[in-house]
Amino acid sequence: ARKVKTACLVAELPGETTIGTDKLAAVLAFGIQLRHYKFKKYVTRSSSNDDNGDNKAKEDGLTKLVVHCPSPAKAQAAFESYRAIATGVHVARDLVNEPANMLGPVEFAQRAKDLEALGVDVEILGDKELEKLKMGAILCVGQGSARPTRVAIMRWNGARSKKEKPIAVVGKGVVFDTGGISIKPSAGMGDMKGDMGGAACVVGLMHALAARKAKVNVVGLIGCVENMPSSSAVRPGDIVTSMSGQTIEVLNTDAEGRLVLADVLWYAQEKYHPKLIIDLATLTGAIMMALGKEFAGLFSNNDDLVAGLNRASSATGEKIWRLPLDKAFDKAIDTPNADVKNLGGRWGGACTAAQFLQRFIKDETPWAHIDCAGTAMDAPSSPISPSWGSGWGVRLLNQFIVDEYEK
Repeated sequence: ARKVKTACLVAELPGETTIGTDKLAAVLAFGIQLRHYKFKKYVTRSSSNDDNGDNKAKEDGLTKLVVHCPSPAKAQAAFESYRAIATGVHVARDLVNEPANMLGPVEFAQRAKDLEALGVDVEILGDKELEKLKMGAILCVGQGSARPTRVAIMRWNGARSKKEKPIAVVGKGVVFDTGGISIKPSAGMGDMKGDMGGAACVVGLMHALAARKAKVNVVGLIGCVENMPSSSAVRPGDIVTSMSGQTIEVLNTDAEGRLVLADVLWYAQEKYHPKLIIDLATLTGAIMMALGKEFAGLFSNNDDLVAGLNRASSATGEKIWRLPLDKAFDKAIDTPNADVKNLGGRWGGACTAAQFLQRFIKDETPWAHIDCAGTAMDAPSSPISPSWGSGWGVRLLNQFIVDEYEK
């Protein structure tokens, strides 16, 4: 009920089960913490339906939950990791829910920088550094905006050896996507404040890993950029040079996320030589045509990596479905004018986008691309995900890391 501020819950299991009551208590509290999320940062007035009708925004619902169980100390210890994960999910939700006027590329990078308080090493690359690195793909996306482009790099070194190769997680962070010169229809364009859902997941994941002191080395990289139309914007037909040296013919400026990822993926491999790379991006509308809004699309060059992600998906309920990469899709992105074009035509749009990204993955690097366009923002609500910005992917990747690299 809205007016209930404190509640008690009894964690009790009849008979023998595979989960103890202490773990049950922690999991129940975890679910309630995920459920108990609201984005009311900019609400200054109470609802007109409030009984007293005053003008101040009110917090409603629970403020305290007491879970009763046989061993409270054990349950509390079990809950600490869950608390860290839930907070990471909330961080990602907050980022996706923020309006674009408040969260530009610079502000987004600063949110990553705030993780230094948890012991994460954070480096921010500005325009000069990106130009020096010859990141022409990501820079072309942001050249139509008055707001400068940033790449944020977050390193968590929790493994026994800091020299151990890290897992790399890369996120598309387009803080607002008008489509650029290839401008989108106005209907629904406000949702494009969430076109950084992949990068939000990366920041939320890094928060969770650091907060629970994960025994693993992970580097998170996000490309933060705004795609706007202006006299300085990249044009359809322009050819740009990526950090990899490959040239890209930009036939549609609304296919910008793959340009962002092309440079950040290449930088991650060149700089950190990771044991594997996972990228997350609200990349294509085509993925929703294929899978709706319940599943994210998974593309990968490595069956073992897919198997691990599928196990994590089953454990967390964050659903993924593998779709094909194939040389046949390369034909759709070949062009006589450059090494590759950023548009694959009408058919198989999510597949040709993934095939484009694979051109920026070195052959020896295990890689998975997750297209979360349908799940990271405006996803179907659930008992543990009531928010427009879902924070999708934080639990999935945290579970993957726990199961595969923290055994």
